[in-house]
Amino acid sequence: MEHNSELVEIGGLINDESYNREKKDILIDENIKVDFIKDWKVVHEVKKSRKIEEASIIQLKYYMYVLKNKGMDIEKGVLDYPLIKKRKEVYLDEEDCIILEETLREIEKVKDLKIPPEPINSPICKSCAYYELCYI
Repeated sequence: MEHNSELVEIGGLINDESYNREKKDILIDENIKVDFIKDWKVVHEVKKSRKIEEASIIQLKYYMYVLKNKGMDIEKGVLDYPLIKKRKEVYLDEEDCIILEETLREIEKVKDLKIPPEPINSPICKSCAYYELCYI
């Protein structure tokens, strides 16, 4: 669904124009695209704003979790906000891993449902790349 999202396209342009010295868009398991990994130890995710920072932190922790489970020695993650010249360091701890594992189990339950759950009707839904999946 993301290929139809104008917001995702804008984010892609920001990523393309920032951090030009880095090897970007690293594909993992054909479904995760990490913006870049510095020295194969620090996972970077480039964002246009801090508007949904909590979700961005969870996304970055998930990427770190997947890479650690593949045997990579990931020290930390960094959310980069090039438009506002800010960054936020993110760390993955044992509690995060437990929460992510439970979330992944819940996702599997939803995937196995014969009828999709009702939309959550959150204000953020209107700007989500997956809006059409839930509402149309």
